[in-house]
Amino acid sequence: MTQKQTWHLPKETPAPGKVAYINARLIDPESGLDTKGALLTEGESIKDFGAKLFNDGVPEGIAVVDCGGHVLCPGLLDIQVHFREPGQEHKETIETGSKSAAAGGITTVVCQPNTRPVLDNVPILEYLKTRARESSYINIRAYASISKNMEGKELTEMGMLKDTGIVVGFTDDGLPLMSSLLMRRALEYAGMFDMPIAQHAEDIVLSDKGCINEGKISAKLGVKGICNATEAIIVARDLLLLEMTGGRYHVLHISTRQAVELVRQAKKKGLPVTAEAAPHHFILTEDAVEDYRTFAKMNPPLRTEEDRLAIIEGLKDGTIDCIATDHAPHDQESKRRPLQEASFGIVGVETMLPLSLKLVQDTQLTLRDALGKMTWRAADIIKEPAGRLKKGARADLTLIDLDHKWIIDPEAFASKSKNSPFEGFPAKGRALRTVVGGKTVYQLG
Repeated sequence: MTQKQTWHLPKETPAPGKVAYINARLIDPESGLDTKGALLTEGESIKDFGAKLFNDGVPEGIAVVDCGGHVLCPGLLDIQVHFREPGQEHKETIETGSKSAAAGGITTVVCQPNTRPVLDNVPILEYLKTRARESSYINIRAYASISKNMEGKELTEMGMLKDTGIVVGFTDDGLPLMSSLLMRRALEYAGMFDMPIAQHAEDIVLSDKGCINEGKISAKLGVKGICNATEAIIVARDLLLLEMTGGRYHVLHISTRQAVELVRQAKKKGLPVTAEAAPHHFILTEDAVEDYRTFAKMNPPLRTEEDRLAIIEGLKDGTIDCIATDHAPHDQESKRRPLQEASFGIVGVETMLPLSLKLVQDTQLTLRDALGKMTWRAADIIKEPAGRLKKGARADLTLIDLDHKWIIDPEAFASKSKNSPFEGFPAKGRALRTVVGGKTVYQLG
């Protein structure tokens, strides 16, 4: 039986007074706090928390939320999503994407710039800020594009874009920045503002319009593949440029064992490089494409079992800093096409938490490490003051039932789009409540 879900837009919710979250398992992944206790919010902020808070009862006049012994942790972040607004609202909007994210326990997202028009100028970013204020359930941040209109020819006015207050970095995600000279200039320019350049690492000349991983499945299905070298070549080039410039570099949705090793060695040299992995790359392999066809088509593509295990190892040893979904909603017409023609991408914000918790259930990561990849480590990449339980910090919180068993049903997603390869997947762990700025924006049951 499907449990009732309720959402509340923050702008339509009265400002909270004091709220006591009692009977909670408080987890702060950064500090290592893991204790039974309580947490108090007042307005938009965390007022206090700890094992002894409210041991003598909650004073009158304070609203009470009984957490039922479940995990209460900092709100989750997903620093790579496509909410499609403006320009492709038939696939997703700020409202539907943020509603979906809230159901996944996510309190902050970073939208990608490949909208129509591209997020490459101040007016369009101001429009995005306005739409976020009007219709978002959660905190909206954005990457602006590195190059004007994402054409890879001329840098955007990064300083002006930064000053909009919504921009946390720069990327041409959806496309790689192929020009070595422009990448060098981008790293130098963004480095002046201590902001990351995030790269979709793909040598598009080498990938040559391939549609899935180059290997046994591409050969069996008779379609053009994308080899691992397409990612590794760009990462290797960019790391050489990073060493020259001293900027900050972030690898989006890393997918190959070669790229993971390149990042690992760069970190050992002390280079300012970070990386993220998407759940589909550490859960699935290219074999899923044969069964799920276009709903398992994404870019970078699902790779081999060897690559999947390398991603997990990278998460374990810290080579890969965080988990992000690359949430990419598409309409049915775009996905239900021949494999070579179908759009890349899957939806992911409602499944990030349970799929990441599978690493804990399989003893690949500790609970602290898994939650850390979705909270403070993600926050640090974009310099966002989030992802930690701290007195005075913004009260962005996620309440999680680690034992909640459910079957993933894309038709029940709040997202406009349902393109997920995880339909019917038996999941364990789910967000029960999502709190943004002290206001409950989502509740299950």
